[in-house]
Amino acid sequence: MKAFECKKCGTCCYGEGGILVDERETGVIAAFLNTSVETFLKIHCEARNGKRYVKSGADGYCVFFNKDRGCLIHQVKPAPCRLWPFYPALLKDPESWREAMNACPGINPDASHEDFLKEAGE
Repeated sequence: MKAFECKKCGTCCYGEGGILVDERETGVIAAFLNTSVETFLKIHCEARNGKRYVKSGADGYCVFFNKDRGCLIHQVKPAPCRLWPFYPALLKDPESWREAMNACPGINPDASHEDFLKEAGE
């Protein structure tokens, strides 16, 4: 039994600007998009507190999420996207994990927090 299997529903792609991108990732994503880092940052990112975040579109989803095609930069997605749902807070706190399970259809409701921790370590 898998504790998590992505359903590509986009639930984790919804929300206002929480996807941090570091300098290395901006270069990789810009190259993937066949554009300059400067253009990528100008069009797709916003600066807050000295850091860069991927913008959300008018629909509230990440600008790289397409409801028909899913993540348009899946092959080079930023660390927060690659890590989901195995965030430190969800690994440490079973209550936070249960809240995430209620929001994310990819988290198996039959899995225990221990199952989730085991899968995170694999």
